[in-house]
Amino acid sequence: MASLQTLSKSFPGWVFFCCCCCLPLLLTSSLPLKGASAAHHTCRLRKINFQQPYIRNRTYTLAKTASASDKDTDNRLIGQQLFVNIRENNRCYLMKRVVEFVVKDVLLTEVKNQFPYVEEVAQFLASLTSELSSCQFSGKREHIEKNLEQMKNKMEQLGENGKTKAIGELDLLFDYMENACTDAPKKGGNKKKN
Repeated sequence: MASLQTLSKSFPGWVFFCCCCCLPLLLTSSLPLKGASAAHHTCRLRKINFQQPYIRNRTYTLAKTASASDKDTDNRLIGQQLFVNIRENNRCYLMKRVVEFVVKDVLLTEVKNQFPYVEEVAQFLASLTSELSSCQFSGKREHIEKNLEQMKNKMEQLGENGKTKAIGELDLLFDYMENACTDAPKKGGNKKKN
């Protein structure tokens, strides 16, 4: 009987504890909601990746150096055209694929000896795609593949200048990836006109 009285006296305290402590924890838990896509959670990078002044400066300096050598001012490889018909939740996946291509088929080729900081920037970008290794697209894939193919074809059509143009647009690639893959995208990522 004494234990029943003790339990009944502490019952309001337990209700208060649960309402004030446990309920907020449950409401703010990071578990996905029923029906929410798990792919969305794996397609995110920490904002801190893009706030490192050292690598940002290296990337922008490399882009500026290559841009000065770029003779073609009419074409754009990295721009809004990449996102045509791409749903917002697939943009990070698309940028992951673009970065993988640029690292493998541009930065880690013979051009790495032509410009400063290429290897450092390539390592940084490769580390971002590694963090996004479980990032997958949701829905249909054809628009992603089509937009990637158009970018690759345009670079190929530009011949020798194609790789220089891609390196000259690394600042755009950096900004687009930050906007697409972080939870708090920065505003106005484009500095160059399309």
